Amino acid sequence: MPFISVEDNHLTVLNLFTTDKPENQDKLIEEMTKIVNAATYEGWMSSTVHAGVDAPGTANFIQWRSGEDLEKRYEGDEFKHRTMPVFSEITTSIRLLQNEVVYVLTSDELGGKVEIGPHRDDYTSITVFTVTADGQDEAVDALGAGQEFIKDFPGFRSNVVLKGLRARGLDGTFVVTYSQWDSKEAFEAFRDQDPEQHSEARKAAVGRLRAVIEGAPTTNTYKVVHTRAAGE
Repeated sequence: MPFISVEDNHLTVLNLFTTDKPENQDKLIEEMTKIVNAATYEGWMSSTVHAGVDAPGTANFIQWRSGEDLEKRYEGDEFKHRTMPVFSEITTSIRLLQNEVVYVLTSDELGGKVEIGPHRDDYTSITVFTVTADGQDEAVDALGAGQEFIKDFPGFRSNVVLKGLRARGLDGTFVVTYSQWDSKEAFEAFRDQDPEQHSEARKAAVGRLRAVIEGAPTTNTYKVVHTRAAGE
């Protein structure tokens, strides 16, 4: 199963699709699963398909050896003339985000290892923050080291920060967080905590982030439904 690590230096691609109907989410998952199961692309390492929970949509967490390998995939006829047309018919938005994993925090139980796969019962949140051109490093630190207080919050499992490198379907500079929780209830308790109850560390992190973000962040929650790695 795939692991998320700063040390591995993979190119991490998050393909985020939204749709307006639950049945279209099912179609997206079906098409993604076909692609993942048939994948033999040079430099492709793993793909993990997530089904939207709060809103219809999907996320595909993909690990590549390099950006050059990914671009070969994007330039191929299959991607241009079959994959994208099929997805375009059943989505309301498509974001293909290339990222670098820059920060990982886990609960003590996980011992610093972030694993993703359908064999786990993680409740996963993915949030995309668009930030000022000179504010990316500040956002990374505020969402990473600035959030270490989260480790003590009930139900927390992991928090991963991805530094955006380039994107299709999203303009500007961006940072992404990928977090795992025990349950929907645990995640929502953290998300909806009364600001008056926030710790000083949380208040400081929120203030730092607000100073550099542009527009409202976009968030959805997910369950992992399928994964496959090269060689399997």
